[in-house]
Amino acid sequence: MLQDKVFRYGAKEIQHLKANDPMLGAAIEQLGSIQRVIMPDAFQALVYAIVGQLISVKAADAIWSRMVQHLGDITSANLAGYDVETIKSCGLTMKKAQTIHHLSTRIEEGSFSMEELKQLPDQEVMALLKGIKGVGRWTAEMVLIHGLERQDIVSFGDAAIRRGMMRLYGLSELDETTFQRYRANYSPYGTVASLYLWALST
Repeated sequence: MLQDKVFRYGAKEIQHLKANDPMLGAAIEQLGSIQRVIMPDAFQALVYAIVGQLISVKAADAIWSRMVQHLGDITSANLAGYDVETIKSCGLTMKKAQTIHHLSTRIEEGSFSMEELKQLPDQEVMALLKGIKGVGRWTAEMVLIHGLERQDIVSFGDAAIRRGMMRLYGLSELDETTFQRYRANYSPYGTVASLYLWALST
């Protein structure tokens, strides 16, 4: 993700997870502290999540680097000044380029505010983000984690999260009902559990 800020958590969160889920607790003991790099800016986190839809982290980082190199600062003011084709030329699909351009334009016109999201509860943030064409649940959840540092996000839509959960509990398949049963044990620190599920997925 090409930034140097990490998701903050401490002993309180770890103790809760260990007490509520001994199998996850054992994994936490084995893996130790995890430094999950996040974005210091919510708009950048949203653009990065859009870039990262359905591609690997390595591919997303490569596209992000090209965007910074060819377009400059990843701000709504800057990106709104480029046309869709120029944004697309950094390696994005047309749909992703359109979403980024539309988002940037809306922010600059004043019809959408990333700052307002910081004051809203998770579900309201989700609803507002999903109201942007090209932004779905997974993208919104990644913004909640990597841009807003929300504490209780575990994404069923994230393939690596599902893979980590399956490995942790020895499952051959994972439906959403089973996912939610395990996930309930993590609250209110689901995001910290997500860090470990991501680590277990590799």
